[in-house]
Amino acid sequence: MAPILTLLVILTVSILITRVVTTALVLTGMSHEAARFQARSAFSGVGYTTREAESIVSHPVRRRIIMLAMLLGNIGIATVMATVIMSFISTAQAPERRWLNVLFLFIGLAVLWVAAASKRLERGLNRIITAGLHRWTRLDLQDYVAILQLENGYAVSEMKVEPEDWLAGKSLQEAALTTEGVLVLGIKKPSGSYLGAPRGAARIETDDVLILYAPIHRLEELDRRRAGPPGEMAHEEAVAENVGGEG
Repeated sequence: MAPILTLLVILTVSILITRVVTTALVLTGMSHEAARFQARSAFSGVGYTTREAESIVSHPVRRRIIMLAMLLGNIGIATVMATVIMSFISTAQAPERRWLNVLFLFIGLAVLWVAAASKRLERGLNRIITAGLHRWTRLDLQDYVAILQLENGYAVSEMKVEPEDWLAGKSLQEAALTTEGVLVLGIKKPSGSYLGAPRGAARIETDDVLILYAPIHRLEELDRRRAGPPGEMAHEEAVAENVGGEG
């Protein structure tokens, strides 16, 4: 009886671990279904080659979560196997208790199955796990690579403004970078101050560092753009290209 009870305890802990791993992955920005699949795959060690797996490998926080799940899974599976073997040995030594052990195991597995399938219990457990993770960890990190589509030709980049640059001395309203499809996320001043989500009146000065979000080719062209008529012409061409792309 003791080995079977140990087995049920181990299975219960395993279910809790996969729930914790699932919730932790959800806090990094993954969907619940994808997070649950990846958690179970990592814990069971069956391997996976889905697209979500690539997003885990490229995400440092998710990668640490999955590595821990793999480690705990290997320990848990080995313990389960040892417990099952012990259970069979004990029942072989005491045949009269074999059916009682089988019945106890069946009832225990049925209870675990019902508990694991209960949506109400899952919601309550998820609330507890989420509260605990928020209190004792820092996992509420979104996957900005996916959110900003940085793998699809977009990038967030810093650009230092040189004296001869087309942007030098212009306000954001005058530069009208949004018409080119370029967003200015922030401006780092030489003094060390930072202006986040700047408005149109903000002026771009020499030695400012701009935090820009745009297609990669546009960021590269903007960094090469110089003041004067060629720069104005390049701006008009970029606006036309952006309007054409939207259409």
